[in-house]
Amino acid sequence: MKRNQGFTLIELIIVIVILGILAVTAAPRFLNLTGDARGSTLEAVRASIQSAAAIVNGKALIQGQQNANPGQVTDPAGNIATVFGFPAATAANIQLVLDLDAADWVFTDSASAAPTPAGVVAISPNGIAYNATPANACQVLYTQPANSGDRPTFTVQPEGCR
Repeated sequence: MKRNQGFTLIELIIVIVILGILAVTAAPRFLNLTGDARGSTLEAVRASIQSAAAIVNGKALIQGQQNANPGQVTDPAGNIATVFGFPAATAANIQLVLDLDAADWVFTDSASAAPTPAGVVAISPNGIAYNATPANACQVLYTQPANSGDRPTFTVQPEGCR
């Protein structure tokens, strides 16, 4: 008696169909490309403001404004208000420092939005509701230094915003 080994064509087709169904239903859960893009964009803005603050601090050192509160640094883009040698946390000042398009980004500070504390600027994407509530909106927070010798802080909020 001859013994056949292997799968029939019907069995192979059924397995392929089952794998296709699993791939269609499970892949979007594992591949959150939109969330990754949002998080990466906000991390890029955080790094940009961190670099810009370091450049402003270097200019403040050169111009003797490193301990001034308030101070001012002269730049070809305009006069930049400083606090202890770093950019002052006002929406207009941070927008000047970053040179991001106002059509794409919203800059809020304590003067323009009540929940934003003094000394903090929130930078968030314009027209994109990352989260439903403003309190949980994806944003980059820039907090100016409180004392001479302190450094500003740069935070993506909420952490791992995706």
